Amino acid sequence: MKSPLRIAVLECDEPIGRTKEKYGGYGNLFKELLHAGADKVAEKDGVKRPELDITKFDVVNIEQYPSLENIDAVLLTGSSRWMADQAFHRAEYNSFDNDPWILKLVEFTKKVLQQDRVRLIGVCFGHQVIGRAMDVKVDRSDKGWEIAVVPVQLTEKGKQLFGISELAIHQMHRDIVYTYPKSVEKLGHSDRCEVQGMYAKGRLITVQGHPEFSGEIVTELLDKRHDQGIFDDAMYKDGMSRVQKHHDGVAVSAAFIRFMLEE
Repeated sequence: MKSPLRIAVLECDEPIGRTKEKYGGYGNLFKELLHAGADKVAEKDGVKRPELDITKFDVVNIEQYPSLENIDAVLLTGSSRWMADQAFHRAEYNSFDNDPWILKLVEFTKKVLQQDRVRLIGVCFGHQVIGRAMDVKVDRSDKGWEIAVVPVQLTEKGKQLFGISELAIHQMHRDIVYTYPKSVEKLGHSDRCEVQGMYAKGRLITVQGHPEFSGEIVTELLDKRHDQGIFDDAMYKDGMSRVQKHHDGVAVSAAFIRFMLEE
């Protein structure tokens, strides 16, 4: 795939509070992350920095999608839509739900999977939507929430792609992909989630965690969900004890960039 890499970010949510004020939308957050990944690839691999052409599409409110002929890759973001409702009256969105916009997103993802040029990247909710589009079980985890910085034990393929022996990554989910599709390679697992990442060369790469999140962003989410009673005191304290730990978001982003560049 030649530079510039034309990446369509499908915004499946919008940030809250201070994060929204700073970034506007998740598309801008991923734009910053992907550029940091491109810098890392140039520095670590000793190659010319890849040029990026990043566009954003609101698939929730506008149900807007790119034309595949105009892009090289699609990135599906996370989603916790109920957090964006200032009155907190709206039900949350889950990757296994049948809301019209989610069904449309699943169908678009299947369309991407049915061709062999445009590549797929999935993060958290996006990772789960790709799993659903590949006909594996996606549902609420029976192990509960996974939050803040969590260690992920990588497979050999995961170590190769991310360039590290163990992945530290922010998490904010209680839904999971239960099993790996037969056509993908496993990237890693954690104590609460067996399917932490999927990979198929030239086709897709996904992570259950949030490489785009920072300690500041996750602190805001922990505070809000604790205030709402979603996280009890013990869960909140546990999350806050790990929220500022080192995380490998840029290493994951660099893997995304290399994935888009691989022949």
